[in-house]
Amino acid sequence: MKRPDFMALALKEAEAAALRGEVPVGAVIASGGTVVAKAGNRTRELADPTAHAEMLAIRAACQALASERLTGHDLYVTLEPCAMCAGAISFARLRRLYFGAADEKGGAVVNGVRFFASPTCHHTPDIYPGMGESEASLILKDFFRERREA
Repeated sequence: MKRPDFMALALKEAEAAALRGEVPVGAVIASGGTVVAKAGNRTRELADPTAHAEMLAIRAACQALASERLTGHDLYVTLEPCAMCAGAISFARLRRLYFGAADEKGGAVVNGVRFFASPTCHHTPDIYPGMGESEASLILKDFFRERREA
C-alpha cells in the first residue's frame, strides 16, 4: 500500500481554508502511514486568534489520542509556524516538523525569534523546511493577490 503524501493533504486543507476566506494554511499530523488529524486555519470563522491550522490539528490529535503529548507524531504544515504554534509544537512533543513556505514576517522557526533555538525551549522537533514550498507559496500569493484586486 502506498504511503499518503501528507504535505499534499496539508495543501488541500490550505486550499479549503482559502475557500472559507481564511489565510490558506493547512496542517496534518501523522504517525507512520496514518493521518491522526488535519485542519486548516479558522481564525475568522471561529473568531479565535489561536485557531491556526497547527493549533487545531494539535488539539484534534490530542483529543483523538486522549493525550497531551504527540511523541512519535509528525506535523506537516504549509507555512512556517509562528511563535504561538512553535510553542504548542514543543509542548506537544511532536517528533518532526515539515513545513512548506518560509514566513519572513511571522515565522518563528527559521525566521524571527527562532523559537526552537532558544535555550528555554523544552523540546525541539526535527525540522524539515521547504517541503511543498512552491505550491504553498503559490496558494498564499494567489490568495493575497485576489484580496488586493477585489
